[in-house]
Amino acid sequence: MNQKLSVLTVPAFNDNYLWLIHDGVHAAVVDPGDAQPILAALQANSLALTAILLTHHHADHTGGVPALLQHYAVPVFGPRHDGIAAVTQPLSEGDVVDVPGLPLRLRVLDVPGHTRGHIAYVRDDGEPWLFCGDTLFAGGCGRLFEGTPAQMAASLEKLAALPSETKVFCAHEYTLSNLRFALAVEPGNMALQARMEADSRTRDRGQPTVPSTIGLERNTNPFLRYAEPQIAAQLLTAGKLHGGESPAAVFAALRQWKNTF
Repeated sequence: MNQKLSVLTVPAFNDNYLWLIHDGVHAAVVDPGDAQPILAALQANSLALTAILLTHHHADHTGGVPALLQHYAVPVFGPRHDGIAAVTQPLSEGDVVDVPGLPLRLRVLDVPGHTRGHIAYVRDDGEPWLFCGDTLFAGGCGRLFEGTPAQMAASLEKLAALPSETKVFCAHEYTLSNLRFALAVEPGNMALQARMEADSRTRDRGQPTVPSTIGLERNTNPFLRYAEPQIAAQLLTAGKLHGGESPAAVFAALRQWKNTF
């Protein structure tokens, strides 16, 4: 009898996380940048791959797809507008994925910014989950390689509107460096100070700091909190703003500061 759904964390490269969603028999993989750790995890857990889910086109999220398809003839779900040749089931906001082989329905959100066509997957039934690729990170957000600051701010606001208990499965272990920047931006945030202590202990034990939750991100992530007056004041003090800028300009200055932090 199938177990309830679980998410297996599969580390790859220096700091990537690949996600295997499974019921003890079948599994879907999110953003398999490397096939080998996924194939090893499938074998170790006696799982059969039934679907591939992609959030955006970068190689550390898609590079393992060709090798996985040599072993498993499965559909490849991915963004409609991000130029991924391997995608067989193109998706955009409003689409719903009934994941083959699993009792799992995911709805799709458009979250451009990191790339032009980036999407995210949201599970609403049961425990709420978010697979957000490189849009939202624990304590941070992705670089703006293709999109605009206004696009990324709007994408993050969309994710911040999800229920507080939603688990955030982002794709990289960037948390401590993100939180160091967050503390420079909002040094008086007590929740952020507590998070830094807790996540530092987690990393000292060699454990992942993700998934986090939307509630935790709302309270500690400066890129979800850019409208807070104290953040604009800190940007002003640091010489990153002149005063009187729009919220979009505050977000842009915040992201620019993080690029060079």
